[in-house]
Amino acid sequence: MKTVLLVEDHSIVRMGVRLLIEDFLPSVTVIEAATFSETLKLLQSRFFDLVILDIKIPGGEAFNMIGKIRDIQSKVKILVFSSQDEELYAIHYVKAGANGFLPKDTSNEELEKAITSVLAGGTYISNVIQDQLVNNTLLERESKESPLEILSNRELEIMDMLLTGKWTKDIAIDLNIKESTVSTYKARIFEKLEVTNILELFKKVEIYKRRKAGFGNPTVD
Repeated sequence: MKTVLLVEDHSIVRMGVRLLIEDFLPSVTVIEAATFSETLKLLQSRFFDLVILDIKIPGGEAFNMIGKIRDIQSKVKILVFSSQDEELYAIHYVKAGANGFLPKDTSNEELEKAITSVLAGGTYISNVIQDQLVNNTLLERESKESPLEILSNRELEIMDMLLTGKWTKDIAIDLNIKESTVSTYKARIFEKLEVTNILELFKKVEIYKRRKAGFGNPTVD
């Protein structure tokens, strides 16, 4: 019997995902957690085959969560289940050690496919992301053409928070780091992406996402 840890802070979402899992995997045991601290305690108390991990939960630490989970159970499968932009984050989470990335707006069929694939020992990424990873040569070329690909995990995390309208002070509190450290990361992000303010950053990210989606490389006034 497989045991799945469903980590999600919204009870309605947990209920929906749990019902779907139990529908196509009747013999599975699904345990729920709403915070990251609760997640770590459960991992210390029993074995799990799969962790379905929402990133933005109370106590969450973005990319660092994967390493902390693996410190407790090194062989557990991790499927990131996130509302973050797939085109921007999926590859980064897989590189950080996740076995797959699933957007929250996915279909029931895709959810079943992802969970089945990861439980069977595979890695799940959507067709959108597979197109980015046709081969290593393509990936290297994309990294050179797209500065977003060379942002560190922490830079990507802070960029995401900046784009949601958070101030430097708010980010420092959320990440438990100094404001000066946030400012340093912000400066690095601006330098790498060749922008000077948040509006330019937003436009650059939108251009990148449109190009990844196959709409060419438009210019923004």
